[in-house]
Amino acid sequence: MPSIPPALRYPAYRNYWLGLLASVSGYQMFRAAQAWLVYELTGSPLFLGYAAAANATPGIFFNLFGGVFADRLNKRLLVMATQAANASLIFLLATLTILGLVQVWHILVIVFLAGAVEAFDTPARQAIYPHLIDRSVMMSAVALNSVVWSGNRIIAPAFAGFLIAATNMETSFFVAGFGFAVMSAVMLFLKVPYIPRGGRGNPLQDMWEGLSFIKANTIFSFLIGMTFFNSFFGMAYVFLIPVFAQDYLGLGAGEYGMLLGISGIGSLAINFWLGSSSDINTKTRFIIGGAVMFGISLIAFGLTSRFIGSYALALAILCLMGMFTSLYMISIQSTLQVLVPDQISRRVMGYYCKNWSIMPLGGLQAGALANVGMVGAHGAIIIGGIAVAAFALGPAFLNRKVRSLDAPEDPKPPGSPTEVLSHEKTPAQPDS
Repeated sequence: MPSIPPALRYPAYRNYWLGLLASVSGYQMFRAAQAWLVYELTGSPLFLGYAAAANATPGIFFNLFGGVFADRLNKRLLVMATQAANASLIFLLATLTILGLVQVWHILVIVFLAGAVEAFDTPARQAIYPHLIDRSVMMSAVALNSVVWSGNRIIAPAFAGFLIAATNMETSFFVAGFGFAVMSAVMLFLKVPYIPRGGRGNPLQDMWEGLSFIKANTIFSFLIGMTFFNSFFGMAYVFLIPVFAQDYLGLGAGEYGMLLGISGIGSLAINFWLGSSSDINTKTRFIIGGAVMFGISLIAFGLTSRFIGSYALALAILCLMGMFTSLYMISIQSTLQVLVPDQISRRVMGYYCKNWSIMPLGGLQAGALANVGMVGAHGAIIIGGIAVAAFALGPAFLNRKVRSLDAPEDPKPPGSPTEVLSHEKTPAQPDS
């Protein structure tokens, strides 16, 4: 009989995780359905880009503020409010669709507002769940959270498409909104231990303190830098998959969908493996090794797709890419959650989340490189792979602390005598 993942033995975290499952399902369904509706209304791929940019732009500018305010407010109530707000926005879009009033500008405004809400929601959620468990099972919790995202990246868009085909567009929206409403209800009743609130001064000063803390500690600078390189250079390949599918591999829409989903399968597999482990010892091999192998996989994908043109080989490499990126990104997040002190954690995690918000800009730079005749889409991917691997190896060779991922040299937030590993969380007790 398979054992229960360590983090799920904590009832409060288990309830949180089930709520997260509903919320992320709603998020992925909403993304798929609104994209379909945009294209249905406009017939223009350009407007799909506008919708993606509208959703991503608030995160780029607001994530740092979201982290600061998450430090200052009751995090359980903040998540409850943000999830309810997103549910309301999606229900509004569903209503406009039912009434036949929906226009493309409605969608752009709603996805923009949803992106702004998410910038405050994400740091608050990141602050809550570490307090629902013991720090010894942090790796398990981070991996289980990633399982939700990886699994839904495969299943939820397909389910949204099924609902649209079998019923109508608004049904898909209502189901998506219901997912957010479920998470809001979970947070209403969730018992969360006391979480100390952060700075109460100038928000800009708080953000500067977070940046100063990262800059002053080699380990955190490296981890945040790795996240940036993954988001801006590594994940840019996602935006060029249509080029690879049509121009290099000669595939149709069905095979294109498989190319998009196969990395999620690889990611899901590694997430399940990590989710069954409670080991949070030094993760040097996972972070540096995973990043290097992800970079090599990117290079291999670019070369083989361009010069061999094998669909099966492309699927295999993309699956490996999903595994490697999850391996090192989960390790990065769990390391940050364990080592960063509570009183400054949301400001640090705000920078972490901000790096994910720039992914569309990474797609923009990859697209610009791909338009250069001598580079092409495969060259843009190869350059991204080299950048990720080089950044992982450079600090590893030059800095002993990065190689060992020991505690940072000065693990104190500005103005605080508390050391990184001395603060205690008060999680709920696991099931006996």
